Amino acid sequence: MARELYELGEMPPLGEVPRRMYAGVIRRERYGPPERSMQVETVEVPEVGRGQVLIMVMAAGINYNGVWAGLGTPADVIADRQRAGDPHDFHIAGSEGAGVVWAVGEGVKQLRVGDHVIVGGVAWDESAPDIRLGVDPTASRSQRAWGYELNFGSFAQFTVADEYQCHRKPPHLTWEEAGCFLGGGSTSYRMLTGWYPNTVRPGDPVLVWGGAGGLGSMAIQLTRYFGGIPVAVVSDDDKFDYCKRLGAQGVINRNNFDHWGRLPDPDDSVAYREWLSGVREFGRACWDALGERRSPSIVLEHPGRATLPTSVYVCDRAGMVVTCAGTSGYDGTIDLRFLWMFQKRLQGSHAANVRQTAAVIDLVAGGHVDPCLSLTLPFTDIGRAHQIVYEGKQPPGNVAVLVNSPEPGLRDIP
Repeated sequence: MARELYELGEMPPLGEVPRRMYAGVIRRERYGPPERSMQVETVEVPEVGRGQVLIMVMAAGINYNGVWAGLGTPADVIADRQRAGDPHDFHIAGSEGAGVVWAVGEGVKQLRVGDHVIVGGVAWDESAPDIRLGVDPTASRSQRAWGYELNFGSFAQFTVADEYQCHRKPPHLTWEEAGCFLGGGSTSYRMLTGWYPNTVRPGDPVLVWGGAGGLGSMAIQLTRYFGGIPVAVVSDDDKFDYCKRLGAQGVINRNNFDHWGRLPDPDDSVAYREWLSGVREFGRACWDALGERRSPSIVLEHPGRATLPTSVYVCDRAGMVVTCAGTSGYDGTIDLRFLWMFQKRLQGSHAANVRQTAAVIDLVAGGHVDPCLSLTLPFTDIGRAHQIVYEGKQPPGNVAVLVNSPEPGLRDIP
């Protein structure tokens, strides 16, 4: 008979599923900063449905989905699911991770118990009408962010994922390396390659906001791999060397400028002239960092409110500003004249499809892209790990927590 509960780092016999598990649990009454909102509790192990696998999580990556879930804004994910009929009054975040297939549901054909996998952070209904008509699954009306809009993410001893979300773990990666890079890696891969004809080509300048962060670290490397010329924007001179080691041609400290935020009212001529002076100065800094007077063909956006007006301005003619988030605020503003007069493109991008996700993993497996793991914490520090990201105090690169892996550096089940 299976045990009721295994301690963190204690390995059950392969395939034995306990009734309960430890998890980083968010509850509505705790919404707020991550150190308060995300607490380790025990809950029941989720059931496996058709086409799904149960994964014993070895390590998981930290990204902003967990922060947003814990804050309860911009969406109350628990209330949203309960309105749709979900009975659970808690949320387990975690939109990326790596682990071992522990059980398989009906219809699973590509995976077996014992397989080592990395889990992608987006799910959809493969039988949805729009997908059957040829829509990219990430644009399907059925698409949901795993570990954010969907419950039972990677911040638990066990999680449930659809079979197509799971990809083979490169054997040379440790669990924490495998669990930390896919969110930023697959997202930036899609941003750079998924929006024809605005795809990165040899010689293209690419401006990368948050160059020392998880997404930025991946984007710099991918831009270089495809022959582009990345210019990184960071918040501290101490991050310059890090970005240049990854391949950035030049680096800009955004704190050398003060024009950030929402666009001034154009009727306020004084404020607008001040903003225009600041944004032009930033544009010249982009040229200096690149080493020539060329504007970025692609701008990788995600801060939103603070930076979107600048991104649209400095983007090259017929270039693209592609955005995947709004970490400084979702109510971004732009001067449309710079968009239509110079035929620029403002493109939303979200996560990645199976092909794009697999491509990033292959690049990491081949040594072309480094996972950029910078900090690994124990699972009991799950709230603190998110607090560090929330406050912007994480070291450059990606952050991970160990879950069932008892120590850093392991590549297999101990």
